[in-house]
Amino acid sequence: MVRGARLSVKASPQQDFAPAARTFRFSQAMNTAHAHAPVAWPPDAQYGAATPGKIGMWIFLVSDAFSFGGLLIAQGILRSRSPEWVQPGEPALNIPFTAALTFLLISSSFTNVMAWSAAATGRRRAAATLLAVTALGGLLFLAGQAFEWTTLVHEGLVFGRSPRASTFYVITGFHGLHVLVGVAYILTVLGQYSRGRATAHHVELLGLYWCFVDFVWIFVFSLVYLMP
Repeated sequence: MVRGARLSVKASPQQDFAPAARTFRFSQAMNTAHAHAPVAWPPDAQYGAATPGKIGMWIFLVSDAFSFGGLLIAQGILRSRSPEWVQPGEPALNIPFTAALTFLLISSSFTNVMAWSAAATGRRRAAATLLAVTALGGLLFLAGQAFEWTTLVHEGLVFGRSPRASTFYVITGFHGLHVLVGVAYILTVLGQYSRGRATAHHVELLGLYWCFVDFVWIFVFSLVYLMP
């Protein structure tokens, strides 16, 4: 009896831990099953839309917008503190001519958007043609700006002689540099796209930059040319 009692006492701890062991094994099995089971998330239309290229381009454009904003604010401060903004002998700006250049530049934004639409739908030949038209619009804008600068210099608007002349050439020249870079960007993407090395995604990134350049010019034209 004593031996049996001793055996019963020794067996009781195992009986006490048996339910806990079974519970632990069951929880392990459930965790393993859930770890390998795929999770069915609801569909999200915006998932994957923000690529690293887009994020990088937007960061650059936002920082570049501050550069243009600083130049335009500086011109506004100089204009407000200058008793006579237009110095004697300085010519007036040719607003109708620049308005035509503005229309040309904005039109190139539409051809750029159409190029992306054609690339997205697989119409490669149409996309390449529209990209070439967009680059041509940028080149014509630069040619018109060069003609305007040459005319204004001959008429007496010389850089460094007045705050008006200096800010005019700095702001329009800074924007013209962006247009020149944009044309080079378009021609590079066009060459890669014609060889099958670029996709609609690259055309879309190009469109973000080009539309930004055109959008900024609206502010430049309004504040530099149209402000009395």
